[in-house]
Amino acid sequence: MLGLDGELRVIGAGFGRTGTTSLKAALERLGFGPCYHMTEVLRHPSHASFWNEAHERAGDVDWRGFFRDSGDYRSAVDWPVCDFYRVLMDEYPRAKVILTVRDPDRWYRSARETIYALGNAWAGRFVFATVGRLVPSFGRMMRMAHRLIWAGTFGGRFTDEEHAKRVFLEHDREVRRTVPPERLLVYDVKEGWGPLCKFLGVEVPDEPFPHLNDAATFRRLLWLQRAYAVLLPASLLALLLLALRRARDGG
Repeated sequence: MLGLDGELRVIGAGFGRTGTTSLKAALERLGFGPCYHMTEVLRHPSHASFWNEAHERAGDVDWRGFFRDSGDYRSAVDWPVCDFYRVLMDEYPRAKVILTVRDPDRWYRSARETIYALGNAWAGRFVFATVGRLVPSFGRMMRMAHRLIWAGTFGGRFTDEEHAKRVFLEHDREVRRTVPPERLLVYDVKEGWGPLCKFLGVEVPDEPFPHLNDAATFRRLLWLQRAYAVLLPASLLALLLLALRRARDGG
């Protein structure tokens, strides 16, 4: 198994919706797992406190303690990791950096229709506000995502498509300027195992590359959100009317 020294060996610098879910699965198949991803924050909402602290302190936090104690991670990709790739490079000088890339127009449409819509469309705001009151840790996680990504990375202007794409492209250029060439792989997951395995110095597995398109999963989640956002108020109204009717009949 690679990375038994308890360090991150791979740092993902690419934004979410650039194939990071597929990259996570591929890294874990190659022995660089477990791999940290935004889905880990969904599974462990308490992690939001750490990421909020990292944001407030510009990355001056106990990275090794977090990645070791919260899951003994060997790699990390997607948001919120990609916002801290520079400080993580310094913290883990032996780690390699992977910049996942995608056509900016396709990236924007995908992000807007999935991860942005999930937390910012009218149904998403209603559902997360409701659930956040019932489960405070979940509310903290959603506020963290909004603070770091939509208000932070995109300055509250993600719905301005041209602005969002400029931020996306500038991040791409910054990573290429910042990371030494010998430590960086600029990678489109459509390229499959070849470039990734060569960069990491491992053999190519005798199985298909895990191209995981989770857009369908997001569509199902969005449908459930809308259904919940419509049905919950309707149910409460029905219960209220029933109570009023019973009170009237009883009177």
